[in-house]
Amino acid sequence: MAAVGSVDVELELIQWLQAKAGPGVVVRDEVDNQLLGELPTIQVQRLAAGGDDSFRLDRALVDVDVYHSTRAQAIALAGQVRGWLLTDLPGARTDVAVFGRVSTVSPPAMRPYENTALRRVGATYQIYSHPVV
Repeated sequence: MAAVGSVDVELELIQWLQAKAGPGVVVRDEVDNQLLGELPTIQVQRLAAGGDDSFRLDRALVDVDVYHSTRAQAIALAGQVRGWLLTDLPGARTDVAVFGRVSTVSPPAMRPYENTALRRVGATYQIYSHPVV
């Protein structure tokens, strides 16, 4: 097996979520000045936390923020993302990663954002993965 942590969880989740969300949604790791014109957007960022467990699985804590034009739309999309992560991601494979257990650390909730023309709902998930062997 490759070294623990050798899977870029952010990149793999971005690609996986983009396939789930479809072409009308932008999925990315960073937001920029074009955000208002690229709604809805899902932002995926690994936190500086987590580690590995006794089975040498990478345990990542990942923040997922949803940006949308209204509170209701942001809440609805964040709920969809949560459903995908909790029910569809465990056992999923990409070309380089296998995903295991997924749990919610902090459920979707409104988060402040300086641009009042959009709304942000964020959640934090614990996601186990390992490289494809």
